[in-house]
Amino acid sequence: MTKMTGGAALVEMLRRNGVDTIFALPGVQNDALFVAFYDAGEALRVIHTRHEQGAAYMAFGYARATGKIGAYAVVPGPGFLNTTAALSTAYATNAPVLCISGQVQSDMIGRAYGLLHEIPDQLGILRSLTKWAARIDHPTEVGKRVNEAFRQLRDGRPRPVGLEIPPDVLALAVDTALPAPDTPPSGVEPDLDQINEAAQWLAAAKKPLIFVGGGAVEAGAEILAIAEILEAPVVSQIGGKGIISDHHYLAQSALAGHALWRDTDVVLAIGTRLHQPQLRWGVDRDLKLIRIDIDPTEITRFFKPALGIVADSKLATAALHRALDRHAPKRALRRDELEKLKLATLAELDKTLGPQCEYLRAIRSELPEDGIYVEDLTQVGYVGRMAFPVYHPRTYIHSGYQGTLGFGFATALGAKVGRPDRPVVSVSGDGGFMYNVQELSTAARHGIDIVAIVFADGAFGNVRRMQKEDYGNRLIGIDLLNPQFPKMAESFGLAGVRTTTPEGLRQELAAALKRRGTTLIEVAVGEMPDPWKVLVPPRVRGSR
Repeated sequence: MTKMTGGAALVEMLRRNGVDTIFALPGVQNDALFVAFYDAGEALRVIHTRHEQGAAYMAFGYARATGKIGAYAVVPGPGFLNTTAALSTAYATNAPVLCISGQVQSDMIGRAYGLLHEIPDQLGILRSLTKWAARIDHPTEVGKRVNEAFRQLRDGRPRPVGLEIPPDVLALAVDTALPAPDTPPSGVEPDLDQINEAAQWLAAAKKPLIFVGGGAVEAGAEILAIAEILEAPVVSQIGGKGIISDHHYLAQSALAGHALWRDTDVVLAIGTRLHQPQLRWGVDRDLKLIRIDIDPTEITRFFKPALGIVADSKLATAALHRALDRHAPKRALRRDELEKLKLATLAELDKTLGPQCEYLRAIRSELPEDGIYVEDLTQVGYVGRMAFPVYHPRTYIHSGYQGTLGFGFATALGAKVGRPDRPVVSVSGDGGFMYNVQELSTAARHGIDIVAIVFADGAFGNVRRMQKEDYGNRLIGIDLLNPQFPKMAESFGLAGVRTTTPEGLRQELAAALKRRGTTLIEVAVGEMPDPWKVLVPPRVRGSR
């Protein structure tokens, strides 16, 4: 046993569980924790941000880009509450994020004394936004609580977890025996009878189709092997982009998937909620749906599939590949058909959403294939979900169904911290960028080199279009007064440039990727075509 504070014990357990970077902001309730951070020296890198939301989004970006656990620490009350948009984004996108929040003094929790940063039932709020959360009530509890947090992060469906620890517990020094980290849980093996049944259905299918989501991110090789046996197109929603490289003719966008959905007879869905196809595109008796997911509640959330396999996606697809390899007949190549479909889809996007597509081509032409692209909610970003080719997993980062405006820039900084070997580009609108613009300071202070592209139209453009087209041009609350973005970047010692064309963006991006330090590229744009009529296609089968 060693005498140590609760804060020192917490830092040691983080290190034992593999955490070497934490995004954090100090404050009075976390003083003893920051003393422990200091004492850890180079063993734990502390990146302090200008806002708690920035810290949490950076932890999120770190987790999404690496697959490792992203950790952040903040003071309680308003500090913790400032991070909840990022927590909800991590929850929506299945990101392994650890929130460490301070608390008021332990003997005063829940008494409503009006203490600094006190809020009612903070732990209840934390639990509502995470997979699991707990309070550490004594330094001797640190080991088991932290190990349980990491077990939850690594077991089953990855989602954020939370710990809160009062200041007196962080400061209290007692004799403590810290445990070794728990062995990571093994993956859930599939039921082989179900695997063989799925293989039989897929082998007999006339037009099989595969859908992948973020839950399949580790199973790319196995999924491609299955797809090549079946000559089955692999459709990725935003969470699955890059699992199968868009260089491959079998990799198809969701827009192409909509065209294929009409005639498919067997669909294999792996690690995806399959939200749009089931609720918007339609299902009927002629469609046999096979679902593989680690989360049993997700398999039947919308409809009961013909076959639901609860298993780790990599283990299940490996077993399915072996079964198909034994039984599936050899099929005629569909390369010509599917390459034509891919080209036709891109041509349709270019025809209807040309301005956005031109900017996306400019970015893709300069961003290396393994570069990381972070899509905030903006007109170019929306179209990128269909028109931006992705070649590697974990290189396309989005906010999922949460649609968290303004998450992109800070998230991109966290992604770069996690993957310093890769170039990182964030794409924001002028509205969203200003949500976390203060993190320009963090980029400069900590030497985090990304390229932030800001498409500036002087408005919340998506809302403006809706007010104009759907509400009789009653425009309110959408016009923006922007700073001179390049000069703002320069005021932090960063590079700032401005352009007005796709070719100008291409040239500026090429230069930015060669220089040290973060670069902000402002792209002045006007109103762009409405993407939603294309990106949310209509029902093609079944009835409501």
